[in-house]
Amino acid sequence: MRIAYVSLHWPRTRNSGVGKKIQSQVASWSAMGHEASLFMHTSNYEPQIDLIDASYFFYTVSGKIKTEFNRIAAMRRMLAAIRDFQPDIIYLRYGIYVFPAHRLMDIAPVVEEINTNDLTQHEGLGGVYSNYNRITRGIFLRRVHGLVTVSHELKVSPAFASYRKPTQVIANGVDLETFEQLPAPENESPRLVFIGNPGYPWHGIDKLVALAELVPDIQMDIIGYDQLAGFEPLPKNISLHGYLGMDAYKAILSQADAAISSIALHRVQLEEASPLKSRECLAFGLPLIIAYADTDLNESNCDFLMKIPNREDNIQTHAQAIREFLYRIRGYRVPREKILNLDQKGKEQDRIEFFNKILHESKM
Repeated sequence: MRIAYVSLHWPRTRNSGVGKKIQSQVASWSAMGHEASLFMHTSNYEPQIDLIDASYFFYTVSGKIKTEFNRIAAMRRMLAAIRDFQPDIIYLRYGIYVFPAHRLMDIAPVVEEINTNDLTQHEGLGGVYSNYNRITRGIFLRRVHGLVTVSHELKVSPAFASYRKPTQVIANGVDLETFEQLPAPENESPRLVFIGNPGYPWHGIDKLVALAELVPDIQMDIIGYDQLAGFEPLPKNISLHGYLGMDAYKAILSQADAAISSIALHRVQLEEASPLKSRECLAFGLPLIIAYADTDLNESNCDFLMKIPNREDNIQTHAQAIREFLYRIRGYRVPREKILNLDQKGKEQDRIEFFNKILHESKM
């Protein structure tokens, strides 16, 4: 099978969670004997050596109208390259529509990956882009042959279910072979780590500050943030580390007793998730605190997982329970055999089976 993987608008770097996921997907497909090629439509990015290996179609950002014409020109170049590749199927990571991307469907059947509810998440982009997305999202969703959602919640959401497309749920995963289990630290007071990026309200960074204030005898490392505007001076038990490559943040994870994932998904009306950084932390062996239903993990069967309610006051109501969990799991690492269902390889076998089903149905 010849598979064209298409990503729109965003640069995918080697150290990013999405970049690692895409590389792992393509590597798995190739290992199964398929021929896959990445096609990336993105704004100019430097240094390009940081980007994952792909065919890139860059556009320059220069004012909204000029940028849109640049995006369209890059999309036309990408379409020509995909036609030359002659794929059997196209795997499209969801992105805001750009003309004339609908012509992908003229080349081969398209399966679209849905990672979030774009109707709520894109509200954070402002009124112009949010409204543009609402008006144009059906151009893709009406034409695609199938959907892969990362959660059951997204599969049944009216935002996608109303299009009545064949849909497969495949949560985010990681290539477990590329992650070593880190030795457990011997901390006198527990260390908790968070990895994220600024600008995403569902991370709940403000809540992490509140947690540090309510539980001053834990140490907290926040990776990906140089500063927390509006919260200075920070509690003394918070350390900010800014953006780090994997080797650097792995050194910090090795000193942590546990990780905490996004704790404010209620702000984008989501209850279920499988964040990539949470999978990385589990692959390194760190127990995890979450505030959502994990698509792959049942907290009642996972002693390394603590779930708190997905609501605005979850830190105020559960700070003491979090403290007790952290003291209980100090020096513990998650056995690899308990998270085998997070491995990317098994998930890609399911994805290829879905591709075959879509191809079969498209020929009927």
